Amino acid sequence: MHGVLVLMCGLFGLIIGSFLNVVIWRVPRKLSVVRPPSHCPQCETPIRPIDNIPVVAWLALRGKCRHCGNPIPVRYPLVEAGCGVLFAAVAARFGSSWALPAFLVLTAALLAISIIDLEHFIVPDRITAPLTVSALALLGLAAAADGDGWRYGRVLLGGLAFFAFLLLLNLLYPRGMGMGDVKLSFSLGLYLGWLGWGQVFLGGFLAFLLGALVGVGLIATGVKGRKDFVPFGPFLAAGTMIVLLWGEPILRWYTGS
Repeated sequence: MHGVLVLMCGLFGLIIGSFLNVVIWRVPRKLSVVRPPSHCPQCETPIRPIDNIPVVAWLALRGKCRHCGNPIPVRYPLVEAGCGVLFAAVAARFGSSWALPAFLVLTAALLAISIIDLEHFIVPDRITAPLTVSALALLGLAAAADGDGWRYGRVLLGGLAFFAFLLLLNLLYPRGMGMGDVKLSFSLGLYLGWLGWGQVFLGGFLAFLLGALVGVGLIATGVKGRKDFVPFGPFLAAGTMIVLLWGEPILRWYTGS
């Protein structure tokens, strides 16, 4: 049954990835993600259901719109495939846990946020606000189903601790990160708090470590200058996902237990 769950979540992730492509395109432009239905951004022709099959449709169309022939960015199938792989990995990690739906929502949101931040240098409230609400609700239901109220208390404290830490850094050095990152940190702290206090600290540490390493690499290769802005949202997302999938063995290795 565990294998079936992983497979089903992987296939579901492909479908969600297709929707995320709509979110990634429309949210930064302040458009509705519901209406109008999916259409080519070049010729605005509605996309037929058969051309909306994740990954397969892009390959069948050879990466071009069926109607106008304009190229469809390779990002589209990559987001769909990436979401499918991540959903399967999260399902393998959590199994039939009551918390699985919450962490699938987190995974989808972080994938969309990361790409939007890389392309537009924003972490949209239209994603972080629903993510926070869903985290409070879904993790609350999971805690109630497990009969573990103390764990939900740690969820709330984890969110507040992570938020307070990044807010302090933002106040001390506003150029280091935007308020969108600070708002996102509350949601991430909720999820990391579900896993444990060690995971909360590890998530923050990995985000800053990855940000520093990539930043130094970009400067050393001349891609970015010292004063150029590098979005921090993807590093927060990467640090959280690493902890989500491999946090326990990392902490065991670090503590020698």
